[in-house]
Amino acid sequence: MPKRSMMQDDPLEDFERRTITLAGVSKVVYVGGSGPAVIVMTEMPGISPHVARFARWVRDAGFTVYMPSLFGRDGAVAGAEEGAAVFQRACISAEFRAMAANQSSPVTKWLRSLARLAHGECGGPGVGAIGMCFTGNFALTMMLEPSMLAPVLSQPSLPLNDPAGIEIAPEEVRAVRERLEREDLTVLAYRFAGDKFCMAQRFAAYAEALGDRFIGRVLSDSAANRSDLSPFFQRYVTTPHSVVTAHLIDEVGQPTIAARDEILAFFKRRLSAADS
Repeated sequence: MPKRSMMQDDPLEDFERRTITLAGVSKVVYVGGSGPAVIVMTEMPGISPHVARFARWVRDAGFTVYMPSLFGRDGAVAGAEEGAAVFQRACISAEFRAMAANQSSPVTKWLRSLARLAHGECGGPGVGAIGMCFTGNFALTMMLEPSMLAPVLSQPSLPLNDPAGIEIAPEEVRAVRERLEREDLTVLAYRFAGDKFCMAQRFAAYAEALGDRFIGRVLSDSAANRSDLSPFFQRYVTTPHSVVTAHLIDEVGQPTIAARDEILAFFKRRLSAADS
């Protein structure tokens, strides 16, 4: 994959820009690649060059990427004020439950439908998904869709006002745990040790809810990239946070690259034809 600047807007020209309507709701989705489907859900404040880079890594590993536009300006390096405005709109949007523990964001119903559609289009045993930051927990709720087989939670940050809360309804998390145990599936999750948005209490809550089906990885703060950060990140994300995007160090041997590679291997293992 050619190197691109993370400090310039990404035109996303190597993805197909589709408008997908599900249950009467239309969203733009960037699609590219071939093979089993993986849904890449953006972190706040939108599909940044860092998020697009990760999506390309997934695509180039042998998957069809579906990257829905959920908020923000697609491909943008967000300014501090622009990013803050996106964040504020998302917090009051009816699609998200930013401040409520034990509730699932309504947008996850649309995302489950997207997984079903992607599985029908791409075939294979099922679908993978990764959520990041604001969308970090969504891949877990998406496990209510039978086609979802490989959920990854990267720095899940909701609910914002309860470090020990998880953003999924109790009856849904019970259903997900039953499915994980019944089908011998697992959930991968990542955070930095000093992340102020996704703290140790949250991973403890996931472990309590999901038992040994939850595999949480905690990276040292020293493993985080501190350069080439957008103005939004420089002002508002002041601790290591984005494991596979903004705070990833793109060098061989780095812990964040190891995390990326583990995620890609997880998708390959769960979505290979041998597992069907």
